[in-house]
Amino acid sequence: MFQIIRKQELAKGTIIKMDVNAPKIAKKIKAGQFIILRVNETGERIPLTVADKDEFAGIITIIFQIVGKTTALLNSLKAGDLIKDVVGPLGKAAEIENIGTVVMVGGGTGVAILYHMAKAFKDAGNRVIGIIGARDKELLILEDEMNAICDELVVTTDDGSHGQRGFVTQPLEKYLDERHDIKLVYAIGPIPMMKFVTKLTKKYDMPTMVSLNPIMIDGTGMCGGCRVKVNNEIKFCCVDGPDFDGHLVDFDELELRNATYIKEEKDSLLASIR
Repeated sequence: MFQIIRKQELAKGTIIKMDVNAPKIAKKIKAGQFIILRVNETGERIPLTVADKDEFAGIITIIFQIVGKTTALLNSLKAGDLIKDVVGPLGKAAEIENIGTVVMVGGGTGVAILYHMAKAFKDAGNRVIGIIGARDKELLILEDEMNAICDELVVTTDDGSHGQRGFVTQPLEKYLDERHDIKLVYAIGPIPMMKFVTKLTKKYDMPTMVSLNPIMIDGTGMCGGCRVKVNNEIKFCCVDGPDFDGHLVDFDELELRNATYIKEEKDSLLASIR
């Protein structure tokens, strides 16, 4: 059993941050890796990337959006309550090196993953440029935290309610046009966002990594649910990823696979709140 230490609402009724007591995981987990949790004995297993950790306090931070029955159930818990199972670290850690200037691009809840990654690149001695975006101001998360670790930070919202109006690809293109010291782009967020970021960076022959979020069940490579096509080869995100060369990912197939259970997910959420 894993106790919730703190709970915070980052976006009203939609995005939640939890600090969870998990000393063994906090000691070992690295940027890019994830956990799988089960809220109770009869609950389903869901993957969540760890947004931060406090190794000395034995705490991991998870951030999730309420999109289905399990995330709604998780949100029903409060500080002091217990989560049945938390397993990790899972997946491959990101390859973090001192390479110079890195642009970290995040959208929506992907900014939670991006934050852990950006910290790691900064700690390795890199210059970190952050670009984060959301549909509107209310859905933007971790702006202050990203601002604290980035050498430069650009914020965008689709509707212009905060920061620059538009998409994250617009300031990214400006950076790629004007700067010649950028060595790597990391993009994490909704599939369409990562798809368009990689299309843009390919024109500049800029190395680009993405963190994928396919449907996942066991997290050990046995079920095959998280398969993705990378360079025309089948990979399993849970053991081969979640990070891949963005220019080699078949985003169209990934988008179709991730849409398989959208209706069932919405139905289960509605049933759970009736």
